[in-house]
Amino acid sequence: MESNRVCVITGAAHGIGAATARLMSLHGSMNVVLSDRDKEGVDALMHQLNTIRPKSSIAFTTDVSDPKHVSQLMKAAYDRFGSLDVLINNAGISQSKIAKTADSSIEDWDRVVSVNQSGVYYGMKYAIPYMVEQGHGIIVNVSSLAGQIAAPNHVSYAASKAAVLSMTKTVALEYGRQNIRVNAVCPGYTDTTHFDQLHATKPELKERLLRATPMKRYAKVDEIAESIYWLCSDQTSFITGQALTIDGGISL
Repeated sequence: MESNRVCVITGAAHGIGAATARLMSLHGSMNVVLSDRDKEGVDALMHQLNTIRPKSSIAFTTDVSDPKHVSQLMKAAYDRFGSLDVLINNAGISQSKIAKTADSSIEDWDRVVSVNQSGVYYGMKYAIPYMVEQGHGIIVNVSSLAGQIAAPNHVSYAASKAAVLSMTKTVALEYGRQNIRVNAVCPGYTDTTHFDQLHATKPELKERLLRATPMKRYAKVDEIAESIYWLCSDQTSFITGQALTIDGGISL
C-alpha cells in the first residue's frame, strides 16, 4: 500500500473504527482523518497516532446522519491533505431495544436508518467527487452478517445493513470506469463494548450466539480491521462490488 495516502474513517473513536485507524496509520503509513460523534474518543486517538507519526491524523466531531456534517468532513480532509484516497464508512448503531417488528418503534427505525444507511450514502456522495477528480479511490462500507441473513428482532438494523450491500454494488458499477473500487465487509458477532452493551440485559443470548458460531468465539476488532485494510491494498486492485463475510462460519 502506498504511503501518505489519505483515509477518512467514520465511527473511528472505538471498536472496529479505532482498530482500522491504527492499522491504516501505523502499518499503512497513511494520513488518517478520524470522525465520530464522540469528541473525546477521536481526539484521544488522534493524539495517540500523532505521537507516533506527527501530523498524520486529524479528528472531527461528525454526525453522519447530517449531510452537512459529512460534506464538511470530506472537504476538510481534502483541504488538509490534498487528496481523498480511501473512505471507510464504519459508523453504525443498533436498535435501542431488541424486539419483533410489530413491537419495534418508529423512532428506533428512523434513528438506525439515518445513521447506518443514510450515513453511508452521504459518505459516498460527498467523497466520490474528489475521487473522480483525482482519478482513483477506494471505499469500504461496513455492513454486517445481519445484512446477509435473517436477523429476527433487529428489523431496522438488518434492513439498514442490507441496504449498505446494495449501495456498495450499485456504486461499484457506477464508478468502476473512474478507477474507484467499492467493497463491503460483513462482520459476524464481534467482541466490542457495543456488543456487550446490546446483550447486557440478556446474557443467555450472547452465550447462545457463541455456541452457534462454528469457531466457538467472537471476532476480534483487529481481525475485522485487517480485512478492511486488505480490501484497501494493492493486493485487491481488481476486486470491486464484493461483500467479504467475516463470521467464523456462522452463516454456513
